[in-house]
Amino acid sequence: MFPIRDDVPSRIFPVVTVVLIAVNVVVFMYEISLGRWELTSFIQTYGFIPNRLTLYGAGYGLSARSVFAPAFTAIFLHGGWMHLIGNMWYLWIFGDNVEDRLGHLRFLAFYLLCGIAGNFGHYVFNYSSQMPAIGASGAIAGVLGAYLISYPAARILVLVPIFFFLQFFELPAIVVLGFWFVIQFFQGIGTLVARGWVGGVAWWAHIVGFVTGIVIFKIFRPRPRIFYRRRRYNYFDDFDI
Repeated sequence: MFPIRDDVPSRIFPVVTVVLIAVNVVVFMYEISLGRWELTSFIQTYGFIPNRLTLYGAGYGLSARSVFAPAFTAIFLHGGWMHLIGNMWYLWIFGDNVEDRLGHLRFLAFYLLCGIAGNFGHYVFNYSSQMPAIGASGAIAGVLGAYLISYPAARILVLVPIFFFLQFFELPAIVVLGFWFVIQFFQGIGTLVARGWVGGVAWWAHIVGFVTGIVIFKIFRPRPRIFYRRRRYNYFDDFDI
């Protein structure tokens, strides 16, 4: 189930959302400009590695900066084109409306807090992992949580693969984002059951980021939501199917 667009217009130009997307793209372009060993060193330095926090807590002499700063810097790193495009697409669709409700600066703070919380949530369930966790997924999961409680009845156009065919459906946000969260939750539970398996997706960063977004959204005193929608039209006119 892949979202194409929602039907809730934003009252403001989403400056922070656009800037965040631009920063992520620029950082990724820098990543792919590096050689293999330089990139490995870059990811090891700025990616969030749970085991470092564990060693720090055990008194192994690591600097606080090298342990805690990556919880922030890792939010702007990505592991490939699909990782980047997928995250930025979700941010573009849902970020503008959450930024609309919070305002620019509060949205930026909200985004970063969700991302950092997601990384520490990943740590709780993967405290011995030496694999760097990178990506904006925890922060974007927080945006999805805020969008869900703001616009549960918003209509989202989604693309759904059914066998060999692609079908478009317009579904309520509570169905689309609720389904997304359920998938993340069961994938996260699966990693706890299969402790010997090491995956490449920080499922618990998604889960904790999403819950954090719901919990702290009200603390940021959001503006009243808007109830009117974009003009309805035939979505399928925009696609060759």
